[in-house]
Amino acid sequence: MRKREELADGHKHGFEPLERIDPTRVSTFSDLVNQMARTALGARQVGLAADIMTTMFSDPDCTVVATFSGPMTIAKQDLIIAEMIAQGWLDAIVTTGAIIVHSLVQDLGKAHFKYDPSWDDTSLYEAGYNRVYDTVELERSLDESEELVRKLLDERASRNPLSSAELCRMLGEVLLARGSQRGILQEAYRRNVPIFIPAFTDSELGLDFAIYNLRAGEEKRVTFDPFLDLDAYTKLVSEANELGIFTIGGGVPRNWAQQVGPYVDSIVRRGVAQSKKIVKFKYGVRICPEPVHWGGLSGCTYSEGVSWGKFVSSQEGARFAEIYADATIVLPILTLAILERLGERS
Repeated sequence: MRKREELADGHKHGFEPLERIDPTRVSTFSDLVNQMARTALGARQVGLAADIMTTMFSDPDCTVVATFSGPMTIAKQDLIIAEMIAQGWLDAIVTTGAIIVHSLVQDLGKAHFKYDPSWDDTSLYEAGYNRVYDTVELERSLDESEELVRKLLDERASRNPLSSAELCRMLGEVLLARGSQRGILQEAYRRNVPIFIPAFTDSELGLDFAIYNLRAGEEKRVTFDPFLDLDAYTKLVSEANELGIFTIGGGVPRNWAQQVGPYVDSIVRRGVAQSKKIVKFKYGVRICPEPVHWGGLSGCTYSEGVSWGKFVSSQEGARFAEIYADATIVLPILTLAILERLGERS
């Protein structure tokens, strides 16, 4: 039987001791996530995420791609995302059309409302309400956003094929001209940050585009070319010295943003180009409640992505944090903590 003095004490093997969260020593969000990093479970991942985000956001050589899915704007997280853009933390955004449309609605001065459970969904439909879990979007607001998209497409001088990034840039410009100063589209336009919507037709924005073409006829019809987005995005990340990715949710935005590594690798391996820089993400932070065991992309680990050539391995210096939580709870805490760390919030 081993004697007590022969048993390991943790310290001699370099194990890092945990520390209790002490509420008497927490006066800022940065204090809180610092202490969370020295605890366990999800709290430790939040602390680790804050460290990684601080590193990649403050590194001028790191190009950061942010991917967003889920009801982030209808859940009123859009000014947080806009502030991340305004601070220069994000160099490209990959998102769903729904996030952009819900953001556009409120930037046009319209409101979203709390869902009243005394209404059934059929009654909501008949009254012109669209439910997103516990929140309601007005059909009349979507009609008004369609009118704006129609006007933009009608006044566009060029009849060259359009990309989602160009349309988002046009929307940001017109919102600023109309006096709407704060929002995702406006900040992206100011900072020249492209917004890519890879599943463009899977959204109200894509339907607005389709309806425009139905109205326009062949003479004024506008062609949408998703490969313009792919080419522009590939060029942006291929020119980066280092790459980081910040993800809310999963789905198409996450996969489209990450698959650039295998895409560039295939270009070389299949003889399309003689040589191209290898594209892999070194830093990754994602907030998503989807568990890994269902096998879907939304829940898959960064480690799995290493096998696809999407990410640098941890042995090569990569740093990842994966937070299984509701982003509407975690994102505000992380953003405020990093603003404090980088001196943007006292």
